[in-house]
Amino acid sequence: MTFDMAQFHQVFFEESFEGLDIMESGLLNMDPGAVDAEEINAIFRAAHSIKGGSGTFGFMNVAGFTHVMETLLDEMRDGRRDVTPDAVNVLLQSVDVLREMLTAARDGGTPDEERVAAQRAELDRVLADNGAAAPQVQSSATAEVQGSGAGQVQPVGWKIVFRPHPHLMRTGNDPLRIIRELGSLGELQALCDTSQLPALEDYEPEDSYLSWELRLHQAVDKSQIDEVFEWVEDDCDFAIVPVLPEGAEAAVEAGPSQPEAAVTAAPPAVAAAPPAPERRTGGDRRQADRRQGEDRRASAGAGGGSSSIRVDIHKIDTLINMVGELVITQSMLGMLGSDFEMSRVERLKEGLAQLERHTRELQESVMGIRMVPISFSFSRFPRLVHDLSMKLGKKIELKMSGENTEVDKTVIEKIGDPLVHLVRNSLDHGIESPEERLAAGKPETGTVHLGASHRGGNIVIEIRDDGRGLPRDKILAKAIERGLAKPEDHLSDKDVYELIFQPGFSTADQVSDISGRGVGMDVVRRNINELGGAIEIDSTPGEGSAIIVRLPLTLAILDGQTIRIGEETYIVPLVSIIESIQIEESMLNKVAGRGETFRLRDEYLPIVRMHEVFGIDNHDADRLTDGILVVVEG
Repeated sequence: MTFDMAQFHQVFFEESFEGLDIMESGLLNMDPGAVDAEEINAIFRAAHSIKGGSGTFGFMNVAGFTHVMETLLDEMRDGRRDVTPDAVNVLLQSVDVLREMLTAARDGGTPDEERVAAQRAELDRVLADNGAAAPQVQSSATAEVQGSGAGQVQPVGWKIVFRPHPHLMRTGNDPLRIIRELGSLGELQALCDTSQLPALEDYEPEDSYLSWELRLHQAVDKSQIDEVFEWVEDDCDFAIVPVLPEGAEAAVEAGPSQPEAAVTAAPPAVAAAPPAPERRTGGDRRQADRRQGEDRRASAGAGGGSSSIRVDIHKIDTLINMVGELVITQSMLGMLGSDFEMSRVERLKEGLAQLERHTRELQESVMGIRMVPISFSFSRFPRLVHDLSMKLGKKIELKMSGENTEVDKTVIEKIGDPLVHLVRNSLDHGIESPEERLAAGKPETGTVHLGASHRGGNIVIEIRDDGRGLPRDKILAKAIERGLAKPEDHLSDKDVYELIFQPGFSTADQVSDISGRGVGMDVVRRNINELGGAIEIDSTPGEGSAIIVRLPLTLAILDGQTIRIGEETYIVPLVSIIESIQIEESMLNKVAGRGETFRLRDEYLPIVRMHEVFGIDNHDADRLTDGILVVVEG
């Protein structure tokens, strides 16, 4: 019987990309020179899970690369190596490469082997610093094996006897994963012992009956083999025996639990695991296009777009309860209908009202399943700010708030790129260099605040910085030069700032690989408008700028209020309506330059006659007092 492992690939990739996010977040929070044991353990566990899973599913290049990262993390975790800025940056770059390798594996593509080899060389360089040994994937082993009078002898490989306990697979472990992980250390041969297989009627699919004798033709350190069995050492017997050069003798080194007897005769078939990827070192590291890498990370997020969604268990429980209530209500109405009498009309009305209420609650619960925290989008920005601040030579602190604000998954997927562009602009154009900030009496570290909140039926995302602000006069001069405005125009600050959304508009003195080509702000606005949102800018010279993005919470079902204009019927979303009122003549005013206005709680609001906007004949609305005034959010 063939077991198709491909059915688990999607879950593996989702969990692996989440693991990469954990690693990246932990590395960004790591304090160079200090060891936060909990933080490093979390990063190490994420790397170990990715390595184990990739080995299980046959992605041996991923397993081999992750193993080298894991070695460096293990040295940091054990205090054998200091946490340095160089090591953290190399690990962050390695996370990027690992993300590309996993993306290629998921999409059936091929990773950039030169980039992988160059980053592998960087990891080896860091491991070689301060006398630390590089990972022993293809180097000579350092294990000392006591010979009989021959002194210290270096093994040329290892013989491994692996006998899983029957219950091993019930713990969630898989013997094949162990074997594949060993295969990531070097060329591996496996002899399978099937002598313990029971008769078919006694066979338990979840029990393990096989054992293996493995030959690892690679002189790795024994600790690397022990590490593979770390999570299953209580659920199996295994022995690790060094294979010495011809003529040498060695004492047997056994694992934590020695098998009772050698593995019995095995079938002649030998299955060879794929060798570890060729280790490429030497030569200077080829510089990749950094902006492309940053954009690739930002666009990928947690592994790119996905057809699945993780749902909080509380939402599932609520949905199940709502369905139960709906079934009860339906049953109650069914009983009324089977023996209906006019005296039961009131009970029928109560049942229908209850059905309507439960249906509404069910609808809200189902729609809530699509809602995910905006942290799924925000999580990419700490890394983006870290990399760009280093590249720009600026000191920038990112502050985030409202990460748990929920929004529709479709909105999350489509808002990512516009937000990346806005944050990049803030870092490049908004925040000054440390020297400029000190000269202006500001702290040398600039601050970018990224926040999200619910307001009415919208989510409001705000990107605010304490930089130099927008150059109003420079923007206006550029607009006049391009014919977008006239010198005699009296434009407000808001009107001037709106000009930056014109296609190709830029005030940058020179084009950089970060921004300044004038490509993007018009696309940002178009993408936001396509989501039914809006964007506006507020800026104070010398103090900073704020960009406010308003988006609908969901692109799914929306409740609305129907209104009639002449013979036409329209729907206004309820989330946009503040209130609907019938007005009196005394409430109306005419203000020069603003037309008709209506006073609502000491605030004058402009009146828009919709039949005039849509060009509809509507004599019924000549008198405003004959219609309904709908107050909506601006």
